[in-house]
Amino acid sequence: MAQANQNRHWRIYADFASILIAQARKLYAGDSPSIELEQTVYAFDSTTIDLCLALFPWPRFRRRKGAVKLHTLIDLRGNIPCFVHISSGKMRDVKALDHLPVEPGGAFYVMDRGCVDFARFYVFPLNMAFFVTRAKKNLQYRCRAHRPVDKATGLRCDQTIVLTGSKTATEYPVPLRRVKYVDPDTGKRLVFLTNNFILDALTIAKLYKCRWQVELFFKWIKQHLPIKAFYGASENAVKTQVWIAICVYVLVAIAKKELKLDRSLNEILQILSLTCSRKPLFFRHSRSKSPRTNTQIALTSCRCSTSNGTVVYDFNYTG
Repeated sequence: MAQANQNRHWRIYADFASILIAQARKLYAGDSPSIELEQTVYAFDSTTIDLCLALFPWPRFRRRKGAVKLHTLIDLRGNIPCFVHISSGKMRDVKALDHLPVEPGGAFYVMDRGCVDFARFYVFPLNMAFFVTRAKKNLQYRCRAHRPVDKATGLRCDQTIVLTGSKTATEYPVPLRRVKYVDPDTGKRLVFLTNNFILDALTIAKLYKCRWQVELFFKWIKQHLPIKAFYGASENAVKTQVWIAICVYVLVAIAKKELKLDRSLNEILQILSLTCSRKPLFFRHSRSKSPRTNTQIALTSCRCSTSNGTVVYDFNYTG
């Protein structure tokens, strides 16, 4: 398998993943994220996968440590990864913005302050897209206007600002919106920046809170797919296995939608607990003619069999 991963180009699996992602996004296009907006909402973040430097010398991260980074853009309708860039562990998130496809037409991109770069952020208004991020503490700006806020919701201020830094004023010459918010659960003070002046300030704060959903994708990838144990030490082998892991994730998301399973995607993924290197998984389902009841996909209600070396799971449910 290590030899196959070294010789078979990783772009084969990346292209297959892009086909699956396009299919999954069509299936989930009618779903609404936790915040109801007509525009598409994306969350952008990265995670680091540690590697042994002695076995993987190409992705040097620290003096005695290697690592690769997954820079991922998640469509919050269905939590589908629609863009993944695999780099060495040293690559900063802000540089990954150069590879990020910006969708025109009012899409929202939610990201952490590690991505703050105003020269790169200026691409969003030029493409009629919006970003929501956290401001850094050393931000230099001048306030132009204030809007009233309801402090009972946790909001503290809603301002229109212009940047005054020697570089930032040139890199981002148009006004920005600055929203200060106190999280009622943790008491933490958060300051958000966005180029959207239409949504109310509380919705801007809630949009940023949706960013945690990309962390669920990273958590599942690390817990349920053994991408820490790679079959091959070459760059091609590592990227191949990561893209296979993404294919498995999206396939399960497609199966959930097409089989109309009532469980959440996380629950189904935990039940299956597949590794990306095991034998292929095929879904068969049978429908009864009785009125629809709650779908049951617990392990006690599915049957596993093998046919020609292929693992087959039969899910019996009513619908």
